[in-house]
Amino acid sequence: MKWEELLIARRTGRQTPRIEHSRTEFQRDYDRIIFSAPFRRLQNKTQVFPLPGSVFVHNRLTHSIEVASVGRSLGHTVSQMLVDAKEAPAELLDSISDIVSAACLAHDMGNPPFGHSGERAIQHYFLNGRGQEFIKDLPEAQRTDVQNFDGNANTFRLLSHTFAGRRLGGFSLTYPALASIIKYPRPSLGVKKFGYFQQDAETFLSIMETLKIPMTDSEHSTFARHPLVFLVEAADDICYQAMDVEDAYRLGIFTYDETRNLFTSYFDPDADASTFESLDNVCAHVTDRHEQVAYMRTLVIGLLVRSVARIFCSNIGQILEGAFHGSLISHLEGRPKEAMGQMASTAIQHIYCHQSVAQIDLSGFEIIGTLTDKFLEALTHQDQYYSNLLLPFIPEQYRVGQEASIYDKVMSAVDTVSGMTDLYALDLYKRITGC
Repeated sequence: MKWEELLIARRTGRQTPRIEHSRTEFQRDYDRIIFSAPFRRLQNKTQVFPLPGSVFVHNRLTHSIEVASVGRSLGHTVSQMLVDAKEAPAELLDSISDIVSAACLAHDMGNPPFGHSGERAIQHYFLNGRGQEFIKDLPEAQRTDVQNFDGNANTFRLLSHTFAGRRLGGFSLTYPALASIIKYPRPSLGVKKFGYFQQDAETFLSIMETLKIPMTDSEHSTFARHPLVFLVEAADDICYQAMDVEDAYRLGIFTYDETRNLFTSYFDPDADASTFESLDNVCAHVTDRHEQVAYMRTLVIGLLVRSVARIFCSNIGQILEGAFHGSLISHLEGRPKEAMGQMASTAIQHIYCHQSVAQIDLSGFEIIGTLTDKFLEALTHQDQYYSNLLLPFIPEQYRVGQEASIYDKVMSAVDTVSGMTDLYALDLYKRITGC
């Protein structure tokens, strides 16, 4: 792969003449995302802990903004390192930070309500629930689209699909920004994680062809990742690890000492003596322990950004060949590697199995499964009285007629439910069930 091909600023669905702007094409991607209604709805979608509460923890919106901030820093650091290494001209590589920050901003927009339990609820409905009956006669590739439903693939769909009454090409983003979101560049057949639904295959293949991204596995129709995917993924990994710990401290799940130990374990007392000295100076003047924890978090994020940037640039040959495996975070070494592993295992043991998180999983599973079933039933029996009461709740861009294929109806139901906020899904569930 070559940077001059990977960073072509072509857009999906463009038919109108290009308008001159003072912003770059990739800066326009960022602005287009941040002013959109689907992005605003992320404020009422769960990140990890329940919303709302007496303590303001992260939701999908605040998480996405923070990931975009880290992604911009990471992209800028990488572009400077690549320019210094004479990998490509500065005027070309300077766009990396804008592309990465835009992709980071959008990376969770396709996630359904109630965090990962929403994904699992949709999967379960079509794998083990009544959804099996609706999809039993579909081609396998269409069945696995929903049986393995993935928020990443749904993000690509939300951003690039031409929905009824909407602009061609969805958000009409640039190809590099869209490609940087696709963590799993393959269809759903035969795999659990994938990057696009069958309805969106043509757009996906057009992006791969235009950016000259090669296929690496013909058996599973798998392509190489766009290099910037690794940076978007790393920014997400860095943020959710650090911010989940900070949220857990604010909620009283971790003590101050436990939180401090998790963050300072990234640094060597001897080699990083200046860092500990800086931390001691801050803590001597800033007595608010929440602020102290926030400062520790910034130190860790700064360390990880620098480390990940070096890993990316030192492996740039393999990355451009499509031969680099694993995430950038998985290639950490020494103390940061050990600390990241400790933080991840601690989160699994004490955060993700916390009672409040389990409650979200339980309620989300029931709500999403029920709503998906109700909407799909209504879409397949549009002549019934009850269906006519429910169909108006499907947004206009997702509606399909009685003559539509069952796959189109399935995707209509999934589009509708996955686009809801937690609060709206809960409210509609109560109205429908009478609870």
